[in-house]
Amino acid sequence: MKYNNIIIINKPMDEVIALFDNFDNMKKWQPELQTIEHLSGTPGEVGAKTRLVYQHGKRTTEMIETVKVRNLPEEFSGTYQMKGVENHMFNSFKELSDGNTEWYSESEFIFSGFMKYIAWMMKGSFKKMSFKFMKNFKEFAESN
Repeated sequence: MKYNNIIIINKPMDEVIALFDNFDNMKKWQPELQTIEHLSGTPGEVGAKTRLVYQHGKRTTEMIETVKVRNLPEEFSGTYQMKGVENHMFNSFKELSDGNTEWYSESEFIFSGFMKYIAWMMKGSFKKMSFKFMKNFKEFAESN
């Protein structure tokens, strides 16, 4: 399953990138994020691995982020792996003529086992959740 989202952030691109590229800010715009644990590599750099634990109601989700490309603002890409799901994510930022910033995000989910059936039934919820994170970041960025 592949999809993309675009959002306009009412802030200059250099400010947006500084906020986006700071691990300490993740919990400020991802309220479900409970734990960030560095596993290997230089944090935020290509090859780095981080364990992310999210709490969604009574359900806990754990994933491993691996940074694939870090060339901001043109690209920040990574893979996010959890049981039965692998998400390849591409992000890019573009400065607009009015001084605001466009954030483009593309996700490709690959499902295995039982998750193939869950994904088929919940197709739209994946895109909605991705956009929710983008909206959260937009609100966080614009209030800083």
